Amino acid sequence: MDNAYRKINYILVNLINEIWDLEGKAIITEEFKDITNNDMHVIEAIGLGNGHNMSFIAKRLGITVGSLTTAMNSLVRKKYVQRYRSEEDRRVVYVRLTEKGAKAYNHHADYHHKMTMAIRERLGEDELPVLFKTLDALTSFFKEYSEQS
Repeated sequence: MDNAYRKINYILVNLINEIWDLEGKAIITEEFKDITNNDMHVIEAIGLGNGHNMSFIAKRLGITVGSLTTAMNSLVRKKYVQRYRSEEDRRVVYVRLTEKGAKAYNHHADYHHKMTMAIRERLGEDELPVLFKTLDALTSFFKEYSEQS
């Protein structure tokens, strides 16, 4: 294996581990200590606004509706999310963030904004295309790998 391979591998493995670790520490503060990092990503997938149905959110997260139901029950119990039925079809259940959930969403979005700006402020305009190409390659790998599993 050449030096470039070893360096890329080292950086990717450490970066992924650090992002997961630090994000958990940064977003699960005293105010949001009753939820997990995974819960915060469910909140992010729900988003602000009028909400979405469970299938839409599960697809966005790449998980089953059954797995999402478990997380959603916990978030409803903790008052981050509320369920409501469609007016057109009462069988369809939607979820949306409560005021508490929207506050958590904004807290998480602020962390992502800071992380993105930390990179953006260190790169010149001429360096951005290389970053975009690199991140696109990484995204494609994860997507393809996920589809094979």
